[in-house]
Amino acid sequence: MLEADGEILKFEPWANPAAKPIVEFENVSKSFGGFAAVSDLSLKIYEREFFALLGPSGCGKTTLMRMLAGFEKPNSGRILLDGADVAPLPPNRRPFNMMFQSYALFPHLSIFDNIAFGLRRAGTSRDETQSRVEQMLGLVQLTGLGNRKPHQISGGQRQRVALARSLARRPKLLLLDEPLGALDKKLRKETQLELIDIQQKLGTTFVIVTHDQEEAMTMASRIAVMNHGKLVQVATPLDIYETPVSKYVASFIGDVNMLKGTAKRGSAKNYAFQHSESHTPLTAVSELQIAEGAVCWLAVRPEKINVSAKKMKDAPNAIEGSIQDIAYLGNITTYHVKTIAGQMMTAQVTNRGRDLALHFNAGQKVWLSWDHSSSILLKD
Repeated sequence: MLEADGEILKFEPWANPAAKPIVEFENVSKSFGGFAAVSDLSLKIYEREFFALLGPSGCGKTTLMRMLAGFEKPNSGRILLDGADVAPLPPNRRPFNMMFQSYALFPHLSIFDNIAFGLRRAGTSRDETQSRVEQMLGLVQLTGLGNRKPHQISGGQRQRVALARSLARRPKLLLLDEPLGALDKKLRKETQLELIDIQQKLGTTFVIVTHDQEEAMTMASRIAVMNHGKLVQVATPLDIYETPVSKYVASFIGDVNMLKGTAKRGSAKNYAFQHSESHTPLTAVSELQIAEGAVCWLAVRPEKINVSAKKMKDAPNAIEGSIQDIAYLGNITTYHVKTIAGQMMTAQVTNRGRDLALHFNAGQKVWLSWDHSSSILLKD
């Protein structure tokens, strides 16, 4: 989001046909021996984006970043920066910086000298280097610690030093390869928010590689979900979560219940979904064109499901079952329910009071219900 004259403007250059990407992959492929790491991939990344490459190990996300950085060359296709092919440029001539999970700080140099290292190598003047390093120390909240050595600061602070060093030369792009993997969960969450703040202040385009869905959802303006060297879906975190294009994306991002069945189209975009011959069809609203009788999937997120002792009146979707297990997680309670059709489903209830988690017991009969707009129909 951007602010102008007191108004909040939506940041979505990808939705503007006239907007030109800062980085563009054109039909890029990369193989190692007989293994296709990236297959005929095309992708556009826009200036000021915080863009995430997300997927499991071996999906091709790191190979894609290494080709962008210049450490690997594509077998075919082009990678463009501001419309120009970067193939002739070696890694040290590309206006990018890369931040690794290991941080790679020089242990014998002070924090100040670590940040200044790249500036000095580039021939930046002494005064400009001093000014730039002090600016970076302030940006990452390490003012006053410039004389310390890396072993004299915490892991989270070392991560900030690595970030400051990466940003000191004001790169067009900052490439982050699993940068928070070495931090504990609490510190990782804090650092995610700090990275967002820094990226928005500087306006630098960030591209991050991660296998952590929550990390990508928290930080990215858009996410590219990858699998087997291909892009499965490129969209905002909201669209990835609420309107996944496939069973793979729905399952990879967050928790989801997945029911197998067939769908019959009614009026407009309404579908009747038959998951069990002996039970009332469920309902869904979908843009998909699904042939009657074709096997498809109905996905519904656990937090969208209501749990009640009796069937709710006028509930568009309702399934009876019995609680198999209860997990109290503080802010939420998770119920694992076996439906009368023999399927396992999960529902999550927010705990707004101390005793709400005690309303249901293991073995108790309950009804699960949700709105038809919470049903996601998927072909595969």
